[in-house]
Amino acid sequence: MQPSASTASMVKFESVCVSLGGNRILDNVCARVPRGGCTAIVGPNGAGKTTLLLALIGEIPFEGRISLDTPGQSPRIGYVPQRLQFDRGIPISVLEFLAIGLQRRPICFGIGERHRSLAIQYLSAVKSGPLLERRLGALSGGELQRVLLALALVQDPELLVLDEPAAGVDFHGEHVFCELLDELRRERGFTQLMVSHDLSTVTHHATHVICLNRKVAAEGPPKETLSAENLTAIFGLHMGLVAKDALPDGKTECPRCKEGHRHA
Repeated sequence: MQPSASTASMVKFESVCVSLGGNRILDNVCARVPRGGCTAIVGPNGAGKTTLLLALIGEIPFEGRISLDTPGQSPRIGYVPQRLQFDRGIPISVLEFLAIGLQRRPICFGIGERHRSLAIQYLSAVKSGPLLERRLGALSGGELQRVLLALALVQDPELLVLDEPAAGVDFHGEHVFCELLDELRRERGFTQLMVSHDLSTVTHHATHVICLNRKVAAEGPPKETLSAENLTAIFGLHMGLVAKDALPDGKTECPRCKEGHRHA
């Protein structure tokens, strides 16, 4: 677990509402993102987690107020989407992909040595230097997420926003990716806001949690916020979050032999 984040807020959501196609996706969301820490938004599918991120980065209209406490007029925000939709048959290399975000002139006119050096620098920062000349469409899910993270770092973000950054990555790969994010946050001093479905990952890496299901059910430090009561409030009883003392003698009936078996 990382040290507790400062009490100062980088982001404040105040009575944020979003309606799409006549449906209320977010309803009076009030929450905060402490500066310098890793805030995780958790909740079931359809809870509005991605919608809240899109409202934050200005991609969809919303009611209410979202304020960012940054020194400049235009806060620097890096964004890593859950997945990148593109034609994997396009013959573009990782270097060329990063160069699009680094240089003003079209890459068809070549990539300057300075921008090549910067691409190498950012790929090295996410421990993916060998991917430089690889074709973008040939990358695995984990490799592509690291490239997208490198592109987000190009902005030198004050706030790094990630929508399920380890989606489609195995457990080990997810752990390594989150360790990398922790390291980068310490080195570069940005505030991290991410959506995650993995409560184990959130418990070990987040410093602040927002439990969301259209509304905010709870927020605060993971150990206090990820309680059975709060998780049941947003996920429902179907998730199996039942207190131990709710089970009769800690046993359930086996459907095959009709005998009780104690849970581990």
